[in-house]
Amino acid sequence: MITIETPASLGAKHAELSASGLARFFNRARRAVGLAGEVDVLLADNTTLRRLNNTFRGKNKPTDVLSFPAHAQIGQNHAGDLAISLETAAQQATAFGHTLRDEVRILLLHGLLHLAGEDHETDNGEMAAREATLRRDLRLPTTLIERTRPAPTKPSKSITRKHSSKRRGGK
Repeated sequence: MITIETPASLGAKHAELSASGLARFFNRARRAVGLAGEVDVLLADNTTLRRLNNTFRGKNKPTDVLSFPAHAQIGQNHAGDLAISLETAAQQATAFGHTLRDEVRILLLHGLLHLAGEDHETDNGEMAAREATLRRDLRLPTTLIERTRPAPTKPSKSITRKHSSKRRGGK
């Protein structure tokens, strides 16, 4: 089930979010990840995510997505819960040049991978690779993990000149 608590700060931006459309995407993504069991999703504001992040992770700041895997006793029926800040998602969507709907979808996929036991902080790039593949399969823009990698270093002048000549018609 997806619950949307629309933050007043979003104004009309949230109009592009439909619970039924997100649910359809979410179910496709859950199947693609291979996650069994129900997942409850809360789309809320930064205040709510800050409170959850502080309570469960000891970090007193808002975040974009939180994943709460279910305990093993109920794991067969319930895979866990996700919480997404629509305020942070809207800021990230603007920063990365895509829609709020796409940003929420990116965050849903990222959270589902965490519920499936993946952890990009400890897995030597395995989650990033899987997320990139699933992102392409689900027709999503840049993944969350890819966006956190440092930008490539500035090319040298010789490389810049070489690329410049290619743009003028060379191969």
